[in-house]
Amino acid sequence: MPAPPAISVLLPVRDAQGTLQEALDSLRAQRFEDFEVLVFDDGSRDGTFAVATAAAASDSRIRVLRGPGHGLVPALCSLLAEARAPLVARMDGDDRCHPERLLRQKAALDEDPSLAGVGAQVELFRDDRPVSPNLLAYAAWLNTLTTPEALFHDRFVESPLCHPSVLLRRDAVLAAGGYRDGPFAEDWELWLRLLSSGYRLRCVAPVLFSWRDHERRLTRTDARYSAKAHVALKARYLAPLLSGREFTLWGAGQSGLALKRALATHGVSPVRFIDVHPRKVGTRLEGIPVLGPEDVGPPRGHLVAAVGAKGARAEIRAHLAALGWREGEHFTCAG
Repeated sequence: MPAPPAISVLLPVRDAQGTLQEALDSLRAQRFEDFEVLVFDDGSRDGTFAVATAAAASDSRIRVLRGPGHGLVPALCSLLAEARAPLVARMDGDDRCHPERLLRQKAALDEDPSLAGVGAQVELFRDDRPVSPNLLAYAAWLNTLTTPEALFHDRFVESPLCHPSVLLRRDAVLAAGGYRDGPFAEDWELWLRLLSSGYRLRCVAPVLFSWRDHERRLTRTDARYSAKAHVALKARYLAPLLSGREFTLWGAGQSGLALKRALATHGVSPVRFIDVHPRKVGTRLEGIPVLGPEDVGPPRGHLVAAVGAKGARAEIRAHLAALGWREGEHFTCAG
């Protein structure tokens, strides 16, 4: 039996006849060549399976599995169980890799054994029209998380890694419980679970991944990736950090109120809001007093910042740092 490869690429796919070949070609063009590609055709109704099997016939590194269409998480669990390598890379059937993606990501993990995984800096593209400004802003933010500390501090802002761009240590993923199915984004939930267990993650520069945007992406069509589901997931992992502690919630707007209500389902409530809106300061919101930034003072308890306005997070960080608050110890950003 041949020795296991260094990397197993997990590629779940459904109805990607028009893009799968391009994705596979980008993998076959990798400068690092010691890998296998596991394609899981999850109930495709087009010619996806034929594309995959033809690719496998011409490249022994490609193996094709087939499932009944039970969804992404069951497909990922099957792929993870089938993987033979100690490192597992993710890939989707409509994206493209830079030729040095696997080479550079493996080097990053080899250089830092404390890392459970790395993502890659990304570029976005569409075939039909320009990518939306909001998605471009998200990608720009992802690309700043190049240290474990930066990613850890921003883990509750949004999902801090592009899932199809990651390379993970298989044993760390399995030790943390693998992929889980539920009313949440399976990737962000895994990142939060790894980080809460003490593992470290970061993004690798430069841009090594081309991420396709289109209207059929699950992030647009599945309730597990909705704003409501994201807030519930944040609250689930924030609540243990706040339980039994006095905490302040900076943000009495839409984002802050949504998080406050989600945290309440875990028995956790702030003792005060902080907000800059002059008509809110000095009032009570859902029974909780609203104070202004000038009332923050030196560190006490913990503070969670949940403000969605552009630039607000940087301003809040600067304000708190000037007062002696240390991120991670005294405050957490969640918006």
